[in-house]
Amino acid sequence: MACDIARLYNEENPETNGLYYHDGSIMSDTAYCMYEENIVLSFPDVAPSTSAEDCQNVYYGMGMYIDATLTTEGVELGQVEEVTWDSANSVCETTSGIPVYNDSETAVSQESCSGYAAIMNENESVIMVNVGSGTMENIVLDAEDYSYRYAGANPNNYVCFGSDVTPCPEDNLYRIIGVFDGQIKLIKADYVTSAMLGTDGRDYNGTYNDSTSDYKGSMDTSIIATYRWNYDTSVSAQGSNNWITSEFNTINLNTNYWNYLGLAWQKLIATTTWHLGGMTSSNNIAKAFYDGERNNAGYGNNPTTYTDEIGLMYTSDYGYAANPDAWTTNLGSYSNSTTTSNNWMYMGVSEWTITPRSSYSYTVFIVNSYGYLYNFNAYYGYAARPVFYLESNVQLEGGTGISSDPYRIVRVVT
Repeated sequence: MACDIARLYNEENPETNGLYYHDGSIMSDTAYCMYEENIVLSFPDVAPSTSAEDCQNVYYGMGMYIDATLTTEGVELGQVEEVTWDSANSVCETTSGIPVYNDSETAVSQESCSGYAAIMNENESVIMVNVGSGTMENIVLDAEDYSYRYAGANPNNYVCFGSDVTPCPEDNLYRIIGVFDGQIKLIKADYVTSAMLGTDGRDYNGTYNDSTSDYKGSMDTSIIATYRWNYDTSVSAQGSNNWITSEFNTINLNTNYWNYLGLAWQKLIATTTWHLGGMTSSNNIAKAFYDGERNNAGYGNNPTTYTDEIGLMYTSDYGYAANPDAWTTNLGSYSNSTTTSNNWMYMGVSEWTITPRSSYSYTVFIVNSYGYLYNFNAYYGYAARPVFYLESNVQLEGGTGISSDPYRIVRVVT
């Protein structure tokens, strides 16, 4: 495995160190009749259930049935697969080839063969379910990007970057978001100061002056610097959500912070294409944000990608940093104390993401001090944590990944 993933990843028990492999197979094993995050089971000719009592009924449709044991808490149905019609053999089957039968144990007709089936583990029988719009998208948990991502309360993912001193200075502590295409992606463990990013450019906004009662870091909060995302008033009085024209991006992050890191450490950082696809609402799960960042347009003619070294976290990065049982929760509802206490990226201070809100020219998503995703005007000043990818020939060396003994890094000459 590239980038020393073998030493980080416990394949049999990934939860022991919080590093999860996203290969498209991590899916919910629970189907919901009714769920507060708008994940519902619906059936042909029957409206989605709106009560726990209705949820326990048996529904029939297209010759399929759903068991009466479903409740609002969900029921484990085993593996979920798409249903297809095998025209050669005139049979309705799942993608793995298991025939689909209705409740009277007769084969399903071609007209009824659509949607998804849940395979019952005890006898490999199946039942047909349609989820939401008729797809499984709303309960797919995985980013499907073949990445390794850290998730949970406090995984051992600390790295010392920018210093060879032992112990590692706190300003040089970073954390691994994950490994993508063989490149380690880091985020600064704590926030930045104006000494790191500078005060020049139109986007510097002074020190953080909102509540820090939920702050989880160790900085003197009076020196946490804030920056506007993009105070380009030629777009609107509230600024602009075009990352290309942001001086916070071009001056504070990719000039001042870049120079602050120094030449020797700059050589370890990869030039990266950042995805700038927008979303219209924070009421989406991590998977939807992941897809939107890569496939959606921004506002108007805003670019959908940008290439440079330093960026910010994606909204999906924050969503997937939570414990997996939160991955089907809308990021706009991440303020639940169970979610925030099990999301290592949550720091208790309002901070920027790189993701714009596409329905307006001037709003951008932030993680606010309560831990949930929200959108604010680009001319507001919030904290930030720089994010970057390491070159693919950079590997981890030594350390255990805890904050007092972080991984060290070394460039491997090939």
